[in-house]
Amino acid sequence: MRQIVLPIKDDKVLKDVQDTLLHNFQAGRRNYTIFQVGKATLLRVSDVLRLKKSDVFDDYGAIKQNAYIHDKKTGKRNVLYLKPVQDDLAIYQQWLRRNKYYGSTEWLFPSITRPQKHIDERQFYNVMSRVGDLLAIPYLGTHTMRKTGAYRVYVQSNYNIGLVMRLLNHSSEAMTLAYLGLDQTSREHVLDQIDFG
Repeated sequence: MRQIVLPIKDDKVLKDVQDTLLHNFQAGRRNYTIFQVGKATLLRVSDVLRLKKSDVFDDYGAIKQNAYIHDKKTGKRNVLYLKPVQDDLAIYQQWLRRNKYYGSTEWLFPSITRPQKHIDERQFYNVMSRVGDLLAIPYLGTHTMRKTGAYRVYVQSNYNIGLVMRLLNHSSEAMTLAYLGLDQTSREHVLDQIDFG
């Protein structure tokens, strides 16, 4: 049976997920930062995990404002705006240095057992699954961060579906709405806020 992965729409649930990622794992800082970067950049998990330190940090260790990558799935060039996660990346950079990962690997998110490789999607799926088990949230998965980031952009941009479509690189509004998990209940909630006069 295929798992249904949805965005986290509730701020308290989001905080609980972030706290669990940070405090319930040996590499909690790494797991938390993966989630934050995925949420802020709206990248697919495969692209987040394949980021290199050189994509994010300049030659002097400063955090770049933008990272330039090619999406694994589409092959298209993508510009990542890193300012929303600048503080998280600075704290994470210190964690990498304290744990001797900074000089020993090119990967931004190294595997703890094999630092010469990045954490893979299966490992991160296991992390998200464990968080879901700990918090009794059945809809968490590796796409939760991308979907959550997209949902937050959608709501906080006053429901600008065109912007979210462009950020996700989707070809239709219907695809984006389904991706956001906007079911009938969600649509009714939005409609309840409309003054039809």
